[in-house]
Amino acid sequence: MSKSFRLALLGAGILMFASCAKMEMKPEYFPVNPNPLEAVGGEVPYTVTGTFPEKSFIKNVICTATPELRWEGGSVKGEPVTLQGEKIQGNNQTIAWKEGTTFTYNGNFKYQPEMAKSELYVVFEATKNGKPLELAPVKIADGVVSTSELYSETAKGANTAGSKDAFQRIIKQAQDANIMFVIQQANVRSSETNSDAVKALKESLKNYAADTKNYAIDNVEISAYASPDGGLKLNDKLAAQREKNAASYVKNEVKKAKADAAIESKYTAQDWDGFKALVEKSNLQDKDLILRVLSMYDDPEKREAEIKNLSAVYKDLAADILPQLRRARLTLNYQIIGRSDEEIQEAYKSDASVLSVEELLYAATLTEDKAEKKAIYTTASQNYPNDYRAFNNLGEIAFQDGDLATAEANYKKALAINADAPEVNTNMGLLCLAQNKPDDAQTYFAKGGQSQENNEALGNMYIAQGQYERALTALKGSNTNGEALAMIMTKDYAGAQKVLASVKNPDGNTAYLAAVAAARTNDAAAVAQNLKKAVSLDSSLKEKAQKDLEFVKYQDAVAAL
Repeated sequence: MSKSFRLALLGAGILMFASCAKMEMKPEYFPVNPNPLEAVGGEVPYTVTGTFPEKSFIKNVICTATPELRWEGGSVKGEPVTLQGEKIQGNNQTIAWKEGTTFTYNGNFKYQPEMAKSELYVVFEATKNGKPLELAPVKIADGVVSTSELYSETAKGANTAGSKDAFQRIIKQAQDANIMFVIQQANVRSSETNSDAVKALKESLKNYAADTKNYAIDNVEISAYASPDGGLKLNDKLAAQREKNAASYVKNEVKKAKADAAIESKYTAQDWDGFKALVEKSNLQDKDLILRVLSMYDDPEKREAEIKNLSAVYKDLAADILPQLRRARLTLNYQIIGRSDEEIQEAYKSDASVLSVEELLYAATLTEDKAEKKAIYTTASQNYPNDYRAFNNLGEIAFQDGDLATAEANYKKALAINADAPEVNTNMGLLCLAQNKPDDAQTYFAKGGQSQENNEALGNMYIAQGQYERALTALKGSNTNGEALAMIMTKDYAGAQKVLASVKNPDGNTAYLAAVAAARTNDAAAVAQNLKKAVSLDSSLKEKAQKDLEFVKYQDAVAAL
């Protein structure tokens, strides 16, 4: 065989080998981060940063690679990426034949609970020289860690916002009456002591003195005045005499009423403050001019002189304003004494209809028995159906009991009465989180800003959104499952364990989160102990634990559940 023929045959063999070269996709070409995947803010993000080694991607191949998350009974595909060999003309990423190429692409899946036990594959559609090329799918990751999605469960244990009563056992009240005086006189006239206002005050004084169970009289205040005309010296003497005469009259009436009431009196020689207030409220034509004079001069004599210079205006002042300032104001200060705790409880049992809505709402705070609270709030909602607060508190009790349907029904009744009630909106936001509806929750939280619990409730929503540091700030000091979850997501496992030990009403989710924290700190004994406790409190957590990748290294503990 000639040398030239052998060389030709060898060249043909090389060409044939190159044209028949087999292309294979391998898992190591597609390293994914994180692995396993992890749910964040309702999404499952992934980043693939890999390398095709030299002579692994055939020059005339074009290939579309699509991530696909598979689980029993379903799957979902991510965004595809197209790669091409160096002989392909196009705008896709080119993979060099000789040197190989590093590539990166990322995407995310919308989280679904079924993804907890799943596998991430890359599937391919490829052609070589325009003809289909079969490439086997490759598995690149195992499952999805879904601890962040526990926000819907931690929201159920959040501190809800109750509607407060406005009950006051002691209510301070004041009743006023005026005794008017004639210009430059101080005698108390019978026409004044027989006015409707003075007669009503005397009647109250008598009634409150007689009914010491329901009323307590503090004192009677007397404030006597003279109008600011006539000069300071005259007015000082006149106002002092008006005080003396009014106090003598009141002292006599207190004695007749048999009231135990102190009498406190004072006088004001020239009532410029009262004068200014009356002018401001009047329809006087030149009232702005008068007010300007008051602002310009502090000296009372100068003020009076300047105002009297306004001759036309002064006539109106003398007729309409100044007479109203010649007076002694009588003020009866007293207290309304409400029912005692025992009286409220007894009235509720015997005839709840006699109680006000404030008394009924207050009555519910006098017991720690949840069933009794519920009964009292139910009575309040029936007796006062137009007050939203009892419905909110009934919803709060149902929510704390895990009865989300009843909670929602009561919250909606409350909002139908008062759509802007901040505490109801906060509670509806928590309810939406518990129902895995974070977008709806955000709408309610926006209207719940004035409730004391709203900021803490928002912390649970921040977890749902993947804003873990922000959630931690909002939840700080709440000692709730939500705060512990935020700490786990920020890798503060010691802090999470401390919070979980301080939860006021621990439940199955409290123990489950403790098991997660233990797993992340390689404490096998604590994992087993807390998982067992979690399932004893909530049997549904057994199935979750069996699928949860947090416990992949602790299958003995899971199997023992």
